[in-house]
Amino acid sequence: MDNSFFSYLQQLELIAFFSGYPLIYTIVVSIAGKNQPKRSFKNRLVLLLPFAYALVGTLYLGLQLKNLYPDYSIENIKQIFQGSYLKIWGILSMLFWIPVFSRKTIFSLLHSLIFFFLLGKTLFLYLFKATEQINISNEMKIYTDSLLLNTGCLVIITFFYLLLKQLNKRSVHH
Repeated sequence: MDNSFFSYLQQLELIAFFSGYPLIYTIVVSIAGKNQPKRSFKNRLVLLLPFAYALVGTLYLGLQLKNLYPDYSIENIKQIFQGSYLKIWGILSMLFWIPVFSRKTIFSLLHSLIFFFLLGKTLFLYLFKATEQINISNEMKIYTDSLLLNTGCLVIITFFYLLLKQLNKRSVHH
């Protein structure tokens, strides 16, 4: 197995985690519309999108830490991440936990578009017969998984938001 195989697997990992976010973002923003009151649930859902994306990034970091196990030495970390700027870019999605970054939801979309372009590149190469159908098939299956992962993370973040909102209401009334 050569290095190109491992780089292809790394690309599939990135697609699995991050490439589904642009579609989820677009759907949520479209459903919310522009004329919603600021305090509406749909508008709040749009505001939760960057946090869902940050959760995806946190899960990706967890996978990378799992892959490093049991050797968490600086040398091993350098070796794993050396030349892999997309991995580092993926981990940077955790910055959306910080309110300064999460306030502008469009930044999370812009961050994720790089991973969506990985998928687009394969589609483009397939159109010009520069890649095999098995690659497109693999990436479409993984893209579906990414959609499910990103939807699940949005559901989890929304659940915790509603739970905290309910707990705050109870504490105010007591």
